[in-house]
Amino acid sequence: MKNLYKTKVTTEGGRNGHTRSEDGILDMELKKPEGLGGPGGDYSNPEQLFAAGYSACYGSALEHVAKKHKVDLGDYSVTATVKLGQTDSGNLQLSVILDSYIPGVDVETGEKLVNEAHEVCPYSRATRDNIDVTLNLLLDE
Repeated sequence: MKNLYKTKVTTEGGRNGHTRSEDGILDMELKKPEGLGGPGGDYSNPEQLFAAGYSACYGSALEHVAKKHKVDLGDYSVTATVKLGQTDSGNLQLSVILDSYIPGVDVETGEKLVNEAHEVCPYSRATRDNIDVTLNLLLDE
């Protein structure tokens, strides 16, 4: 694989720690959310960071396939809802819902773009067959 970009982030202390990228752009305290027995508050956590990364990456994949099909996405957005749950065997498991808001496209075109973006998005490819990912298309009425 030809490397196009590399980043390095170090976290000390896990979910109740501090995370910092090598360039210092990402530099924040992490705390467990209340739902996991933590204090919550004005702190981020791994699920939020994953949701931010996935929604941004998937949005870029939408742009890529829309350009290929000569479709204007308009003022689109992608919202990633990341859930951390527990399986019957007691393991922790992630699931994701990707809500793609694409104003001004018809259902057929929107579904085509959403599904193709899921095929090419690096996050989608990395998580395929590992976690449940639900794709939703949101349109203007």
